[in-house]
Amino acid sequence: MDARAIAMGIAFALMWSSAFTSARIIVTDASPLFSLALRFVVSGLIGVGIALAMGQTWKLSRNQWRATIIFGVCQNALYLGLNFVAMQTVQASLAAIIAATMPLLVALSSWLLFKERLKPLGIAGLMAGVVGVGLIMGTRISEGVDLYGVALCVIGVIALTVATLALRGATSGGNFMMVVGLQMLVGSSILLVAAVLFEDIYVNPTLPLALAFAYTTLFPGLIATFIWVLLLNRIGPLRAATFHFLNPVFGVAVASVLLGERLGPMDMVGVLIVTLGILAVQLSRQPPRAEKAAVAE
Repeated sequence: MDARAIAMGIAFALMWSSAFTSARIIVTDASPLFSLALRFVVSGLIGVGIALAMGQTWKLSRNQWRATIIFGVCQNALYLGLNFVAMQTVQASLAAIIAATMPLLVALSSWLLFKERLKPLGIAGLMAGVVGVGLIMGTRISEGVDLYGVALCVIGVIALTVATLALRGATSGGNFMMVVGLQMLVGSSILLVAAVLFEDIYVNPTLPLALAFAYTTLFPGLIATFIWVLLLNRIGPLRAATFHFLNPVFGVAVASVLLGERLGPMDMVGVLIVTLGILAVQLSRQPPRAEKAAVAE
């Protein structure tokens, strides 16, 4: 893995993790589904415009269209929609920790559903992840966390897992930015219908709302997604997914700095265990060094 790939992975992880904090700020002054739908309209149109300026076309392969639709529905509409609703009552740090378990769920799904071999280090990582999340949730439940909001986050991360398993089809055939823009427009159309049907739409115009919306639209929404797709194409999904081990730490750190959220000792221990579990799972899924050399030749 070269220095450019490492820089891309760290930048993606930081932007992806910060989205929970900016979402928490947004839902304080705007209805969650409507604000998210509006964000995806803006991000999607910008993405498509950039793609056209880069000479990319609407002519995607069948696998790209399939992955784009699944990704738009599962990540943008379900995962982010449910997280935005949950963020009204759940701390950004807790939502980030739950979402960060996605690599563990991907590994577990690959093991159980697709019979992918999982090494002892990977199994240990899965067990560590369960223990870490258990410690965090036990502490939060005893403190009276909103279980409905937590349930929405859990359903959301399951949807994100499905989206991640489907994304591989979108990384072949080029047109990366077009794929990014179109999957956002897919999510926006679904979220807009959901907003009209299920929530009282409101917007309280404030400076924090404007700044958080602009940041979320451009960075976690557009730039981070584009970096992720490029990173998948550059180093492959298994190696790229290793950077997800940074998400629990980054998510908690950003929420602490910007929102003043504090974690107790057991929370910190849980975050550390989850982080190490994710790292162990991803390292266990890397091909052996000899196999890498053979592929390179």
